[in-house]
Amino acid sequence: MPASLLNPRRPSAVRGRQPPWTRLSDEELLRLRMCDLQLDLHRSPIKRHVDRLYSELNERGIRFRPHVWLAEEWFSPDGVPGIAVPFYLAHPRLMRLERKMTREVEGGNVNWFMRILRHEAGHAIDSAYRLRRRAHWRTLFGPASRPYRARYRARPSSRHHVQHLGEWYAQSHPTEDFAETFAVWLTPRSGWQRRYASWPALRKLNFVQQFAGELGTHNPPVRSRDRIEPVDVNQHTLAQYYRRRLARERSRRGLLADRLLQRVFRAEPGRRALTAATLLRTHKARLRAGLIRDTGVDRYLAHQILRIAIDRGARLRLYVQGPQRDALRATRAMLRRLVRVYMRSPGLRLRA
Repeated sequence: MPASLLNPRRPSAVRGRQPPWTRLSDEELLRLRMCDLQLDLHRSPIKRHVDRLYSELNERGIRFRPHVWLAEEWFSPDGVPGIAVPFYLAHPRLMRLERKMTREVEGGNVNWFMRILRHEAGHAIDSAYRLRRRAHWRTLFGPASRPYRARYRARPSSRHHVQHLGEWYAQSHPTEDFAETFAVWLTPRSGWQRRYASWPALRKLNFVQQFAGELGTHNPPVRSRDRIEPVDVNQHTLAQYYRRRLARERSRRGLLADRLLQRVFRAEPGRRALTAATLLRTHKARLRAGLIRDTGVDRYLAHQILRIAIDRGARLRLYVQGPQRDALRATRAMLRRLVRVYMRSPGLRLRA
């Protein structure tokens, strides 16, 4: 299992006296403004991993160093060759709060942190050297002006894209394709020449290798040191931050739930005009028992999933099509998928 970002076997990277807020309860901590945390990236565990990134870039012949700052989430802004890292990674107390509120800490162990950091470094390098303007870049990756889609249809068997962060993320957009390719190329001992030897994606990796050899020692044309949405001027409380996050997540989950329901039920009444909500209510006890048996979730979560399905089915005015037996079979499969969606998402049990 990957070592924790805050490896207890090493001297603590959080030097000096601990800030007073580390002794607050969760409820008290949530009332603090983010700027009042007075976080310092350079005195946090993050610094040694940023230094590791710089060392990897240097070993690969790239002189440029993306600047790094603390913000609400991971990102690298278009046109700004830098990297924002989530504030909660700057202190173990904030990581514990993050895990309680969202069930996971994105980048919370060394391997995960470095994978994301190398990916974001790819975006920063793209901005710094304006690589997306090159004709060869566009030929290999596609136009960066292509709109981002809320969802993309991944092709797991495709060998035109590398695999780095998972979920075939390189297929989501040309700029993500480049960032993922750059991250694979940068990762020490990744063996990309051997691993991708027979893949069309090798052309993209060779492009990165060629770019590093040609321009890596030159100062880039874009050297902005802007910090976008830094946490040290963010006057929202932690409670407001998590309330927004959980609301966004509920909205996203709602859209996913709607799509799953619409695959089983239809907007037009069938011959019997039986609504999806009525079907779910009528067989609720049996469906709940099956969900607990098939997925291992507890009774509370199974009840919540069914409540969401009933509510969304009623709001969308969906109807059963075809024999009820077939509809129930499809419904059981749909509910199992809905459990997986919610189990991977934060905040189902929390009230924002």
